[in-house]
Amino acid sequence: MPAEINKLTIVKEHSRQEIFFCLARVPNSSRLFMGASDGKVYEVDPLAEKPEFKPHDGHSSFVTGVAIAGEFIISGSYDGKLIWRKIDGGEIVRTVEAAHTRWIRKVVASPDGKRVVSVADDMVARVWDAETGNRLHELRGHDELTPNHFPSMLYTCAVSPDGRALATGDRVGQIIVWDLASGSQLHKLSAPGFYTWDEKQRIHSIGGIRSLAFSPDSKTLVAGGIGRIGNIDHLDGPARVEVFDWEKGEKLHEFSGEGKGLIEHLVFDHEGRWLAGLGGDNGGLIQFYKVADKKVVRSDKAPMHIHAAVLDEAGDRLFACGHGRVVVWELA
Repeated sequence: MPAEINKLTIVKEHSRQEIFFCLARVPNSSRLFMGASDGKVYEVDPLAEKPEFKPHDGHSSFVTGVAIAGEFIISGSYDGKLIWRKIDGGEIVRTVEAAHTRWIRKVVASPDGKRVVSVADDMVARVWDAETGNRLHELRGHDELTPNHFPSMLYTCAVSPDGRALATGDRVGQIIVWDLASGSQLHKLSAPGFYTWDEKQRIHSIGGIRSLAFSPDSKTLVAGGIGRIGNIDHLDGPARVEVFDWEKGEKLHEFSGEGKGLIEHLVFDHEGRWLAGLGGDNGGLIQFYKVADKKVVRSDKAPMHIHAAVLDEAGDRLFACGHGRVVVWELA
């Protein structure tokens, strides 16, 4: 696992017609499940000599959340459904038809695989038993409307590596940290620098917390998105990352101005020495940060706008998906 990212090499790149919004990797393998714009979940090994993109049906609209918990892959979609299917074979074993009343934006699993969390634009986070599908908690705390009286959106969530905390982030830059076991609210953080209100051109807001990640020691919470936007039609704003000591409720640092576009996904290396932020505007962006040093250490273009990424166990291979492509990088 590299301590510094001196070399970033694409070892596999696959072009597709679909937009891939999310991915989950089967542990200790290169086997991926990815949610797509055509309403399917695709299964593929991008490192195979002749990769086969195997589709799994079940959703009626684009799939924007997937998570692996035990023997299941759980997917969430714009259609409001959550679907449990077997990792091996793809058989659907459970469908929750109205898991949310609006667009499910993200699905994540707890590190032990016993809990699954979904967040949606109904501004609710729900915690589910991964084995039975029973709903354990319904977490409400995010405002349903923006300060300008438009519907808000609950874009993202993350569970801490120690399994204790759940963080959720919305359109106006509000972050709530919850106790995953009890469902109680632990802290509320504010990051208004992620929110832009356009009162002239489009008369609506843009931005929001698009990605969240806890450091490996679970003490630091990082949020990603976009800073103040000039031209909202082109995501014309600086990529933005803010770092918090969430237990103290304190903002520690912000990275802004290095690269343009949304930071759609955040990935810590397994020892917490560096952090990758991935996303982009009309093109793709991948940046590396040293949180302790409070600086961007590398900024590169990516072959596509990236929506999701995952680091393998060795920490030297990064899998990513997005607009029309799946890419695998080797890090050195």
